[in-house]
Order: sequence, then C-alpha cells, then structure tokens
Amino acid sequence: MKIKKIIGMGESTIIEWKQSLAEIDEIIETAAAFANTEGGQLFIGVSPEGTIYSVQIGKGTIEKLVNQIAQHTDPKLHPNVIVKKIDNKDVIVIEVKESHDHLVLAFGRPYKRVGRSTVKMSKDEYERLILEKHKGRLYFDEQICKEAKITDISNEKLLTFVKKAKEQRGLNIDRETPVPDILRKLKLIKNGKLTNAAILLFGKDTQSFFLQAELKAIRFKGVDETKPMLDFKTIGGDAITLLEKAESFIYDHIPMKAWIESGKLQRQEKWLYPQDAIREALANALAHRDYASSGKVQVRIFDDRLEVWNPGLLPPPLTIEKLKGKHDSIPRNPLIAKAFFWIKFAEDVGSGTSKIIRWCKEWGLPEPTYEEAGGSFVTVFHNPKPDKQIQISSEKSSEKSSEKIIAAIKENPAISAQQIAQLLGVTSRAIEKHLSKLKEKGIIKRIGPDKGGHWEIHG
Repeated sequence: MKIKKIIGMGESTIIEWKQSLAEIDEIIETAAAFANTEGGQLFIGVSPEGTIYSVQIGKGTIEKLVNQIAQHTDPKLHPNVIVKKIDNKDVIVIEVKESHDHLVLAFGRPYKRVGRSTVKMSKDEYERLILEKHKGRLYFDEQICKEAKITDISNEKLLTFVKKAKEQRGLNIDRETPVPDILRKLKLIKNGKLTNAAILLFGKDTQSFFLQAELKAIRFKGVDETKPMLDFKTIGGDAITLLEKAESFIYDHIPMKAWIESGKLQRQEKWLYPQDAIREALANALAHRDYASSGKVQVRIFDDRLEVWNPGLLPPPLTIEKLKGKHDSIPRNPLIAKAFFWIKFAEDVGSGTSKIIRWCKEWGLPEPTYEEAGGSFVTVFHNPKPDKQIQISSEKSSEKSSEKIIAAIKENPAISAQQIAQLLGVTSRAIEKHLSKLKEKGIIKRIGPDKGGHWEIHG
C-alpha cells in the first residue's frame, strides 16, 4: 500500500504520526508499544491533523535515530527506518515488528498500543507477560505439590477416571495398573513427587492444599448483580467434581424451553442453553484459570444470561477476536486440560471457544460473548427474551424425566443408560445424572455389570 494512502487512513493501533524528531521520547515509547502489541509504522513529518511536513534530514540523522531507539529500549529494538518522498517532502518511516514476548521496555518502562494511543502497561499486566514467557517452567499444575503424599490421592476417583477415559478416548492404561504407575503415565508425578495437578484432579481433600480451588455458584434475581441472590453455593472438591456440581447447579436454576410441534403428541423440551457449550465453558474455566490468584471460578446466573468467570486473562498471543476462529490451544494448566480431554469434558485443539459459538447459534441463541473484566476471563451466554419464552422449571422437568426413566426401566429392566437417552431424546450425560440421583434415593438399583445386568425398582 502506498505511504500516502496509509497516512490518509489515519492513526490506529498500528499507525502513529509525529511532526518532528523533537518528539524523540514519544517516538521511542511508541516504537516499544508497537513491539508489545501488533507491530506498526511510525511516520515522522506528519502533524496530529494529518498534514505532511518535510523533515530536515542531515548527515547521520537516520543513524542517530536508530541508535537512540536501540539505546533506550530493552531488549534493544532495531527497526527498519527509511525516508520516503511524499509531495516532494521527506517523511521518515519507522517500521517496527511485533516482539515475540511483548516485553520490550522504553526508558525502563513497558508500553502498549490501545487504539490510537500509546499507554503504559500496568504492573500486573507486565508481570503476567513475564510469567507467560517462562510458562514452560512455571505451569502451576506441573509444579510439585509440597507435603502431598500418595495417600492424599483418591484411588476411587483415579480408577473411575481411567475407566471413563478408556471408554471415551481409548486411554491405554489398564485399571489394574498400580496407582503410582497410573499417575506417572498421566504425567502427574514429577521427580517422584505428586504434582499440583494430581491433587487438583484426584485429591481426597483438594481444598486442604488449594483453598482457591473452589467454585462459587450464584443465582441472582433479575438481571443485575445488585439484586438479591436466590441461591448461593460454594462448591469444593477436585476439578472434575467442581465441573459436575457446577453443571447440576446450572440445571437447577435455568429453565427449559417447551413447545408443541405439529404432528407430535408430546411436548418438545430442551434446556435454555446448549449442554455441550455449558460443559466446554466450565472446563475451560477450570483448566485455564490462574491458580496463583486467590480468586475462584464463578458461575453467575441471571434471567437474561449465564456467566462463567475464571481468574486470569488471556495468555498472549490470544485475543478475544482470535477465540472466535481457529487458534492454538494455550492452556494455562495443560495437565488439567489434558485430563478433561480424555473424558470428553473439553477439546484440546483450540476449537472449544469457536464450538461454543457454533453450538449457541445452532440452539437458536445469539452468539455468546467473551470478555476480560477485573482480571478475569468471562464467557457470557445470552437469553434474548427472558420474559417471552414458554418455560417450565428445572425441578418439574427433573421430576418428569425421572418418571419417564422409571417407566422405561419397568418396560425393559435390561435397558442401558444409552438406550434410555435415545428413547427420551436427551444426552447420555443427562440420563446418567438422573440415574445417579435415583440410585442415591434408593428408588432404583443396578444388578450386575453395565453390560448384561439389569435394573430393579424399589420405590
């Protein structure tokens, strides 16, 4: 693109004008800011209004400019500096490439571009970038969990996970393998010691090691945080348990949409928000949260939206816009993310956020939004017409589903959970939850193995 045309487009995140070399400090700060954002071009000889002036260029002017930029930046910047003739006037163009780690300082301070402005980074943001640079050595979940012993691991949780991972993704670990060996194969033991991920995933008492590893679930009245809370729970346990209990809380507090379709006798029903998207958002929050923060993952339910909050901002080079398309998977806690992948709680190829968008659109909902607020990353599902939908309460829906499940078992005591799901037109996970609750209440009992066994009804 021609230089004159670029100037005519105005200043932006990647374009800056300076009238003369007298603004050398601002020039150096902007060069560092470009390096810490997306790169950019700095034009010297253009006024704030976009008027082109001629820069006086003498012997050594360009060499001195390059040296000044290098001298006052750390690590030293060596941008490409050229002189262009525009309307017979000399304009200096400084082309700065994006830094791979966004950690360039100008005069000992970090800067970045925000719109058309060069602004100083906050201390917290700069420290986060430093941690990201060294994340290979600093992944929280890969660090050794001091004081943790093998007896702090729940064998039952671990073996249940192995069984499910084998069924879901073909995990090549036998359930008869000794617990320490299973943990080694899952990379949850490092230098003979348990990692933080081992306790976060399979600990008997996770919160005795990590108090911040709790989840807060809140149902607000109306659409405002200042309104009364209809329900509030602090959920403890391992990461898998947190996800499952958070799901249960959500389904206890969001309605089901119900409608009558032509030619069908039974009323059609589905949850307000897509179940796959809810699970993916929760898994992302737990796998990508910053465990160095004392904050907790939060679920906030309002009449018009569902929000999932997790402590920690997006790691570079991810941006909100990049989440909507194909992008690299950059988990803050890769061991937890991998465990979720094995049991189909989440994807591990950077497609989860774009799939959430697709699932919501297919569900007939607006596109969900991704935000960064107060040091947290937020996924927001939207309910566009909270007062106009035909809804039934989740409690009544749960009762009705239980009745249908019991009726199916009476009809065929050997029926499997998957067959019940197909019969009722819901997910296998939803049926498994209902079956679990019915078993806990003593209403039904499974006799024999999953394959070849049968149900008994006691209620």
